[in-house]
Order: sequence, then C-alpha cells, then structure tokens
Amino acid sequence: MGAAVSDWRLARAVAKAGQLGVVSGTALATVLARRLQLGDREGNCRRALAQFPIPGAADRILADYFVPEGKAPKARFGLNPLPSLQSSSALDQLTVAANFVEVFLAKEGHDGVVGINFLEKVQLPTLPSLFGAMLAGVDYVLMGAGIPRSIPGVLDHFAAGKMAELRIDVEGGLPGEEYFSRFDPAAFCQGPVPTLRRPCFLAIVASATLAITLARKSNGRVDGFVIEGETAGGHNAPPRGPLQLTSEGEPVYGPRDIPDLVKIREIGLPFWLAGAYGRPGRLAEAQSLGAAGVQVGTAFAFCAESGIRPDLRARVLSASAVGEVRVFTDPLASPTGFPFKVLQLPGTLSEPEIYHARERLCDLGYLRQPYRTPEGGIGYRCPGEGVDRHVSKGGTAEATEGRKCICNGLLATVGLGQVRPDGMDEPPILTAGNDVARVAEFLKPGATEYFAVDVIEALLRP
Repeated sequence: MGAAVSDWRLARAVAKAGQLGVVSGTALATVLARRLQLGDREGNCRRALAQFPIPGAADRILADYFVPEGKAPKARFGLNPLPSLQSSSALDQLTVAANFVEVFLAKEGHDGVVGINFLEKVQLPTLPSLFGAMLAGVDYVLMGAGIPRSIPGVLDHFAAGKMAELRIDVEGGLPGEEYFSRFDPAAFCQGPVPTLRRPCFLAIVASATLAITLARKSNGRVDGFVIEGETAGGHNAPPRGPLQLTSEGEPVYGPRDIPDLVKIREIGLPFWLAGAYGRPGRLAEAQSLGAAGVQVGTAFAFCAESGIRPDLRARVLSASAVGEVRVFTDPLASPTGFPFKVLQLPGTLSEPEIYHARERLCDLGYLRQPYRTPEGGIGYRCPGEGVDRHVSKGGTAEATEGRKCICNGLLATVGLGQVRPDGMDEPPILTAGNDVARVAEFLKPGATEYFAVDVIEALLRP
C-alpha cells in the first residue's frame, strides 16, 4: 500500500476484528520522526516510546525530533541520516524504535494478531527494523519485492539474542567481493537482550518457482506464502521473458505469469492469494483452490482507518463511485526497476506536468542503490535523483528516465510530505490495485466513508 497507509490504526482495527492486521514497515524511521515533529497531538508515539525497553533511547529520540506544539505548516521537516552500510547508532536507534512503536500501537489493547510487511529491495534498514518489530512482539513478518531467502535465519538469530547479517546487493562488485549489513542485539541493548519470540515468516511471491526455491533454500523456516498477482497494488513482479508494453505503455503479462497453484500446493505450506481478492466471494474461491485465505490491500487502503490523507481518500471514493478511477502499471516509476501501480489522480505525481515541475532530488534514500566506486569504496545513487548527479556517480541518464521519487511521494500521501525551500509541498503519489475501481461499493447508502469492519464483513460473505 505504500508507506504508513496500513499504519498502526488500520492494522489494529483489522486485528481486533479477528484477522491478521499488517503494518507497513516502509520508511518507519522517517514516519516516526515526522509524527513527532508534527507534535504527536494524541500522544500515541510518546506513549509507545515510554515502553521502549532500551534505556535512554526514547529520551534521545524525543530530544532530536519532538516539537511540542508541532512545526509550523510551512516549516521543513528535519531530515534523518540516510540509510547506509555503516549506519550511525542514532539512525539504528530511531529505526528500531520506529518499528517498535508501530507494532506496539497496533497490538495495544487486544489479543489479535499483527504482522509487518517489508520490501526486500529496501535492504539497508532491514535488520534494525526486524529487531524493533520483534521487540514489540510482532506475530508475522511478510516480505516481497525480491528474494528474501536470508530473512528466516535473521529471525532465528534475533530470537536467540545473536548477531545477524544480511548480504547487501552492491552494483559493480568484483568477483569474490561480498558486502553485509550487521546488527548485534547485545551491542545495541548494551546489556542483556530481552527474550524475543520468533515471528512466523511469509514470503510474498509471484511464481511457484520462487516459492519452491524459498521453501528449499532459505536459511531458516518459511511458514507460508502470499501469492501475489499483477493486479495487486504497489510493486509488481516483472513479467517473465522479454519486456513487452501495451500501446499505453504498461507491461504485458501472459500465461507464464500466472502462478502454478498445483505446484504451490505440493510444497505443503499454507498460502494466501493476493491481487483483486478484495470483494465478496473471492475468499471462498481462493479457499476452493487450496489457499488458507486472501491478502487484501486496496479495499483497506481507502477505509476510514487508513493513513491516506482524508482529502485524497474522499476524491478516490468519489471517482470510484462514478467509474472514473484508473490505475496505470508504470514500468519506470519506481527506482527499484519493478513495475509500480500508480493511481491516476489530478494533483499527484501521476500527472506529467506535476512530475516535471518537481525538482529531482533524493533526500530520504530508502531506494538508493549501493555501488562500488572506482577507488573500491561504497557509494549510493538513485535513478530518482537529479540526472547530472546520478551520472556523476557512474549511473546513466537513460536509467533516470521516467523515475519518480517514490519515497517522498508516498510520505506526502499520508500527510508527512516535505516542504521545499521554495515553499512547494511535495506532491503525493498513490498506489492501488485494480480493485480500486470497486472501493465505493463498500459505502453504505448515504455514507461518505467506510470502515475496516465493513470490508471484513463483505469479504466473509459467502
């Protein structure tokens, strides 16, 4: 769904209703820092930080980011350190605490089940993020947009209080060179490590081949799979074979891209189906195919508990009600290179004039790609940054064509967008699955919004 769309409020509502509520783990360090700079009006972040079990860390975070009355509307957000292979202790503390806060709040006051979702492509903050979520007792970890073969072993190590490492993809690395990020719970806690429960791990995949590979070759236990089709929101798996585009410029998916559910069933692990399953009757259909259930994003993304700005939610619901909402599967928008579903909405980065009016820069860095410099060091570049800057780092101008700043755009979607020096607000970018065309169907007669329980009740209908 993006960053902080499925936030703690939405995940808590879903979990309280008896289903698995999942928070987005994307860019949570920035999310927490900016919520604090807005004044944390309801005190939720500070209440959760008061339960953070690492002495002194919460006080340091509050001293760095909390603005008691909230920043002025046109004041800029202070920036966090950018993720890197050698992240600072301050950034590690913020990342661990941010994931703790989000999961703690999602689990607060009920005994339902809560998970957290990460992107494999966003590698640099992964280890402290996982540790923070486990500190809060997260029940499930879900990960897609890559091959998360090392994550089960990381969960095992953290549950045992041991250091874990994660191999980092570095462009231009020489044969035999390997690069790792490492996180040591004992060093971070500066003392005994709290006893942690190992959460279940679900890999988000788009093919039986990848599911089989993860089941057989991961460095720890895989507990199941989410099988996601190309109609789902966010990042989609690229089509198999040479990339072909429609006349409108969208990737062409064919029979080879349909997951082989027979082979997936033969693995013997539970799986959930995702991608246009957010409507009545599709749960029963998925179960008839052997699935344990369905994963639903888009229907929840536009409910009242969602993190999306209320004005944007209202506009999408109005457009859906009259059949005027459309999603474009953009093969270029995401710096990751994965196709990315972009909701076409006036006033957002989906409009070419708004995209071109925005100054290209990368100041959040979650999708930066590490690369080996000619001197043998590590640099970072992003196809969404300025073209000249990208080329100066050894990238190509061609790689920047059509790339959007997904990080800043997604944060603007949830009301946490940066204010630029010229006073311009970062424009939002919305992602949604194809089912966004039907979200208005969840509205009751005369209502202008719907709630998570409305979605759940509809999905459970025969």
